[in-house]
Amino acid sequence: MNIVLIEPEIPQNTGNIARTCAATNSVLHLVKPLGFSLDEKSIRRAGLDYWDKVTIKVYENLSDFYAQNEQNVKDGATMYYASTKANKVYTDVPYKDGDYILFGKETKGIDEAVLAANYARTVRIPMWGEIRSLNLSNSVAIVLYEALRQIGFAHFTLTGKLRGGE
Repeated sequence: MNIVLIEPEIPQNTGNIARTCAATNSVLHLVKPLGFSLDEKSIRRAGLDYWDKVTIKVYENLSDFYAQNEQNVKDGATMYYASTKANKVYTDVPYKDGDYILFGKETKGIDEAVLAANYARTVRIPMWGEIRSLNLSNSVAIVLYEALRQIGFAHFTLTGKLRGGE
């Protein structure tokens, strides 16, 4: 899977998302401008010792991202846009291996014009009451693991061992 962060602002969120991408063998795409430096200690600390185990691609802007990934879309990958403004729930779309899930910056989400142009592929995480949004790294994990569940956790192997005398 491909996780795309458009103009992320908080280094700890990006570090946590990088760790999730490492754990799921997902590619992390970062669209500039970034609210931090990629060599900042806080990102590496949040990503812990997994930072070198994640594939990270950086783009100058959203147009650059689209141009560099255009062939994958032509070959069948779908781009989904996560937003609190969507009507469709993230569990109601059919994810495929290689799809892209795009998330906007922490303070504003994805630009309204981008959402309007891609509304049919815009999804949301349901929330109760007047809560505005979830933390970005939590949102990525929720949607990404649903996508992986739908594709049967393709390419995953059991690496841990049971504890407690099993």
